[in-house]
Amino acid sequence: MANSARNQPGAERSTASKGQADPDPLDTIQVFYENNKKVISTVTTIVLVVVVAYLGYTKLYKGPAEEKAATAMAWPQMAFQVDSLNLALNGDGKNLGFTKIAKKYDGTAAGNLAHYYEGVCYLKMGDAKNAIKSLEAFNGKGTMVGNQAWGLLGDAYMESGNSAKAIESFKKAVEDKDDLFVTPLYLYHLGVAYELGNQANDAKAAFMRIRDEYPRSLQARDMDKELAKLGVLN
Repeated sequence: MANSARNQPGAERSTASKGQADPDPLDTIQVFYENNKKVISTVTTIVLVVVVAYLGYTKLYKGPAEEKAATAMAWPQMAFQVDSLNLALNGDGKNLGFTKIAKKYDGTAAGNLAHYYEGVCYLKMGDAKNAIKSLEAFNGKGTMVGNQAWGLLGDAYMESGNSAKAIESFKKAVEDKDDLFVTPLYLYHLGVAYELGNQANDAKAAFMRIRDEYPRSLQARDMDKELAKLGVLN
């Protein structure tokens, strides 16, 4: 058996290879680099340029822009608090209003929030069309007014006569079950929208959620009466 194995084709090469040491990983890396150094250098350069550009944008542009936008927001917010809505929107010639802040500081947190305030101002002024435009431009994700913005957008759609869009917005406004103020408020608006659209069962469901899940809310005080109109009696 030993002689036959020795005479097998390739047996000597196989035996010899077993006695060889494994190649040094560093040598393998070096060979790979030498064969591909042009590509590696190009990719490294691109990555470095992207990183430097991002850091430069963050530190030299975005950071200062965020600070300037936040500072600019102080004046129109004060005007908003005292219901000087036109000044809050358009400024006074010296101080910017929400509309210009939203455009000038687009991409900043304050610029985004300016869209929200802009929408609220328009809604209070009875301009549903511009309220919708502003509130749709607002990204409420991660903000404290995200659900409120959806509710206000629903109100604007109701004023414009688009009940389907209003219902869609109200449903998003009430997604946070733990919000004890916004959720029952817009569940009520949702129920009214359903009622006006002759969707009695959906209206009942919205009102019953207020009665059962938010019994201490202001809206819960009238739920028995609202439900009685829809044929639900205790």
